[in-house]
Amino acid sequence: MGWWYLAAAIAFEICGTTALKLSEGLSRLAPSAAVVVFYLSSFACLSGALRRLDLGIAYAIWCGVGMAAIAVIGIVWFREPLTMLKVASLVLVAAGVAGLNLSSGR
Repeated sequence: MGWWYLAAAIAFEICGTTALKLSEGLSRLAPSAAVVVFYLSSFACLSGALRRLDLGIAYAIWCGVGMAAIAVIGIVWFREPLTMLKVASLVLVAAGVAGLNLSSGR
C-alpha cells in the first residue's frame, strides 16, 4: 500500500508543479488554487507512504521521479530546450533512484 501512496504523491506533485508554471507567478487564480490543492494532496500521500516505506527511499523516489517527469513535461509541453547535459542529468537521477531502491534490500 505504501507504494500506491508514493505513486499518488508523485502524481500530485507533478500536477502541482505544472500548475505552478501555468499560474504565471501565482497571478492566475485557478492554477494558483490548483497548486495548493495538489501540493497538499502530495504531502498527505507522501505521509501515508512514509508509514510503510523507508524515508530515504521514499523521498528519493518522490523527488527523482517528480523531477524527471517535470523535466520531460517542460521539454514536451512548454518547449524547453533539450540538451545533452539535461539528458545526462536525467539518466543520473534515474540511476540514483534505482540505486537507492536496490540498496534497501527489499
